[in-house]
Amino acid sequence: MSPERLDRPSSDPLFGRLFPPLAAGVPWALDRVAAALAELGEPHCLYPTLHVGGTNGKGSVAATLATVLTAAGFRTALYTSPHLCSFRERYQVDGTAIDEVRLTAVADAIRQLVSAHGLTFFEAATVLGFQAFARERVDVAVIEVGLGGRLDATNVVTPLVSVVTNVALDHTEYLGTSLPGIAAEKAGIAKPGVPFVTAERDPALLEVMRARCAEVGAPFHPLPPDRVQDVDIAADHTSFTVTTRGWGSFRLTTPLVGGHQALNAALAVEALEHLPADLRPSARDVLAGVAWVRWPGRDQIERVDGRTWLFDVAHNPAGVRSLVDVLDRVQLPRPLVALVGVLADKEWREMLPLLLGRVDRAFLTQPPSASLDRRWDPRAVEAAVRSLLPADYPLTTVLDFAGALAIARRTAGEGTVVVTGSCHTVGDALRLLGKCPISG
Repeated sequence: MSPERLDRPSSDPLFGRLFPPLAAGVPWALDRVAAALAELGEPHCLYPTLHVGGTNGKGSVAATLATVLTAAGFRTALYTSPHLCSFRERYQVDGTAIDEVRLTAVADAIRQLVSAHGLTFFEAATVLGFQAFARERVDVAVIEVGLGGRLDATNVVTPLVSVVTNVALDHTEYLGTSLPGIAAEKAGIAKPGVPFVTAERDPALLEVMRARCAEVGAPFHPLPPDRVQDVDIAADHTSFTVTTRGWGSFRLTTPLVGGHQALNAALAVEALEHLPADLRPSARDVLAGVAWVRWPGRDQIERVDGRTWLFDVAHNPAGVRSLVDVLDRVQLPRPLVALVGVLADKEWREMLPLLLGRVDRAFLTQPPSASLDRRWDPRAVEAAVRSLLPADYPLTTVLDFAGALAIARRTAGEGTVVVTGSCHTVGDALRLLGKCPISG
């Protein structure tokens, strides 16, 4: 069945204005999207694409690819999901969200088609993006996979390069609990003759991807383990040395924080090397684009109202391990006070002990933008994890999100508030603090 409930703009008024109520509970497949796009004249074929999947880091890689291509002078589209504050975040051209008036005009033009083909929310959002980018006359588009890969609505593209960042347990109700099985789903974006690059390092999972690429005739290019060297992590950047085939060895700096972001940037560089000559950026473009990338809510550290905040959308154990690595490497003002809101279908039993062992105090709360069917019960969660913590560990549940944010801010004093657990939690906090990436 369709995984639609995993990506619904339950509190975003814009989507309600764009489309009528859409289909739900329908089989997960590509035929509806393909038919709708065919009726529109195949807008996704009017510009070259790069296709980015994986469990964690795919948004960071996609954003880096898009920023480098923009730096190279190409009018570059970026399609991502989910959003933090506004539905428009999903549709960017040269780093700017498409104007609401123009986006609404495209939605108006395809509204009847969306209903006629029975598209689900993510299918409609994807078709809207492909058509909007065609209307914007982009030179190239970077398309992020929504979920999985093989059956994801974005998998109608035949890209210039396919990217899978890594494989970890997430969305197990749809992708299964076997890592090789999940790897096979993600490798489902491989296409005949299209270079396939990945930063995955597990030999067994690499073999799954290699087999899929061999089956369809896709050149397979795993990122060599020694490609990234001398990583330096600070509160506002990550610097590292990367070795390339075409550009030699050079030092890159990304404003995205964490050792995992060095790997993500290196994977983006590897993907760019496989582009045809007329789209391949120069070394100068790579340096500039990596330095300019902006991807909010991913170990985003900044000062707000006189104190330090860290916003990170970590929503599975692998993501929390990356967040914890940042907390270990970057000296943030203490105390560290965590504001945590996880969705009910996530592995919070594994996530919370990892995080709580690194912070001084934590508050569990309920992000209001999460749909009712995905909300966890923080009180029950607190009771469940108490046995895993020291008896005197200061863990408190505050159901009201705005109240929890205010208490965490007050408790942190001159220290740091760590907001994490989901895109909903981070987005809701950024909205209350007036720090949303875009408004409206």
